Amino acid sequence: MQTVEAAGLGIGDDHPPRIMGVLNVSEESPYDPSVFADPGEAAAYVERELIEEGADIVDVGLESANKRLDVLSPEAELDRLDTAVETLESVSSEAVFSIETRYSEVADAALSRGFDMVNDVCGFADPAMPETCRAHDAAVVKMASPPDLERPGAVESVDGIYEALSMNGFTEKTILDPAFGGWSPEKSLADDRETLSRLREFRAYGRPLLVSINRKNFLRDIAGRSTEKALPVSLAATAMAVERGAHVLRTHDVAETRDAALIGREFSRERVREPTVEELDVTSHREAARHLERVDGDAELADAGVTRWFRLSDLGDAAQALALAVADTEGVSLAGTDPTLLFGTRDGFASLNRAVPAETGPLPELLSKILDDFS
Repeated sequence: MQTVEAAGLGIGDDHPPRIMGVLNVSEESPYDPSVFADPGEAAAYVERELIEEGADIVDVGLESANKRLDVLSPEAELDRLDTAVETLESVSSEAVFSIETRYSEVADAALSRGFDMVNDVCGFADPAMPETCRAHDAAVVKMASPPDLERPGAVESVDGIYEALSMNGFTEKTILDPAFGGWSPEKSLADDRETLSRLREFRAYGRPLLVSINRKNFLRDIAGRSTEKALPVSLAATAMAVERGAHVLRTHDVAETRDAALIGREFSRERVREPTVEELDVTSHREAARHLERVDGDAELADAGVTRWFRLSDLGDAAQALALAVADTEGVSLAGTDPTLLFGTRDGFASLNRAVPAETGPLPELLSKILDDFS
């Protein structure tokens, strides 16, 4: 996993989860407590509500990315940049300042006037964005998005996130954002839940991950909560996201999110990390396939790359048939009797499924379910 430095702040597996607090200088932004037009008031908010509460990064939005609103032009964003810069200059506490924009000319102006990094909500739809960030040696968040400056984040499926993130490549300091939220009519709450479930897959790019799930609809829907009452579900998901590999958490609830992220970090699985060796997070067939894809490997190797364990009980007469079939099958093993531990690779279970006689009671159906569980 590559470490990215943003103005000296390390982001990656070897560093604590980083908290990105949000400030908006856009009156149309929906979260009123973070919206300011006066630089002095904005600076006080940044100091008191963001940095003092634990924000490592302050992300400043010049416009709302809400799909129901008109998109601002680069000129309109630049008109608002003065307020953002005056705010930055009025803050005495230490933090990394990020500018949220889709335009390379706005990013260039912001980085030239004191900002440290860029949060590109259109994921390099402006093809000049990567070179602009390279020229300033700036970290940049690349959100999964189609190649359209007016449709930030409008991917239509979880699998489409991969194609979107690959668009126009990466810089040496790119952080990836899989774009949680209803950015397009096609994107469903179920898609967001699936994205969180599959978050480890995005580590296949070998780059830090940013997650923005604070009070999002897909979490509120599960618990039946309003935005105002959705903090607990956000914190539960935050801990899960960090355990699954997230490195930056973008949030309006800084102190609480920081604590949840630290819990997720504390109980994350230890991974071997040496100068030339990195243990990968691979818990499913799909995750293995993503890593193989990144190195142009044979996707069929994924079938032999993940081991799953199952506890079986009450097999009755089928136990003997299973034991005999396992004895002649590579890639799968069996231990114990009632309960029985059955473990192996997808390849092994596929071979076992072919070897088990069809008349052995529940075994064929059971093995089919096990094979499905590998995905």
